[in-house]
Amino acid sequence: MSNTIYIGYHFKVSPMQPGVEILIAELGYAGFESFVENEDGVTAYIQKEDWQDNILENIQILNSGEFKITFNFSEIEQTNWNEAWEKNFNPIVVDNVCAVRAPFHDKFDTKYDIIIEPKMSFGTGHHETTHMMIQHILKNDLNGKSVLDMGCGTGVLAILAELKGARPIDAVDYDNWCYLNSLENVTRNNCAHITVIEGDANVLKDKKYDVIIANINRNILLQDMASYISCLNENGMLFLSGFYNDDISLIQTECEKHLLKFEEKLERNNWVSLKFLN
Repeated sequence: MSNTIYIGYHFKVSPMQPGVEILIAELGYAGFESFVENEDGVTAYIQKEDWQDNILENIQILNSGEFKITFNFSEIEQTNWNEAWEKNFNPIVVDNVCAVRAPFHDKFDTKYDIIIEPKMSFGTGHHETTHMMIQHILKNDLNGKSVLDMGCGTGVLAILAELKGARPIDAVDYDNWCYLNSLENVTRNNCAHITVIEGDANVLKDKKYDVIIANINRNILLQDMASYISCLNENGMLFLSGFYNDDISLIQTECEKHLLKFEEKLERNNWVSLKFLN
């Protein structure tokens, strides 16, 4: 098992809005992977290998006179990740239809109830991009369709796809901890049609899907777009997220270069998710 270590930055922000929203957007550009909002601010996480001393150098809001922001940071090893999540992880309900919760939360009265063991994997539904991808899956007919969940994190989107009738499903992530956590969550949610694969776009050779879900980040999406589209069946659906409003033109240009047709945009706190048709 890889021993991925994350750095957690704990920001106290006043006033909270729009301070937290601006801060998250800027931290996302700086390479932070996930964010957990709390009553006085936000905690942001970045892999230690991607961290550097001057990581906050270009975070402009920290120098703004309109906001008071203080922070501290610490290393978070995988062994104490559960403890960190139990302190910060609240269940969510998307569109009154799909709940995403931890085992220590009470069950919701929703059509879809997904239990995610909170470990060092991102994709609990709290982040705007995961939330929007859940909305896309809820709105579209996946019954009997083959699905790829690329950059699966916890496996939450693959699990929802199975609950919506998709099969077979491949859930792919290059991070060993995400791979192991997805395996655990697939079992926990009694899924029978999901294959979890450890790897990157190189594992997609000779595979074909009716639906591809890729919630990663702008640079990886642009880098691997040709690989995704080569796997997409005729009349297939491609859902993309992990980027901001300002990135849409880059993403759309790349998709249209491969003759995909833009279909729909969802937006949440400046993060966006796009649907394309093959």
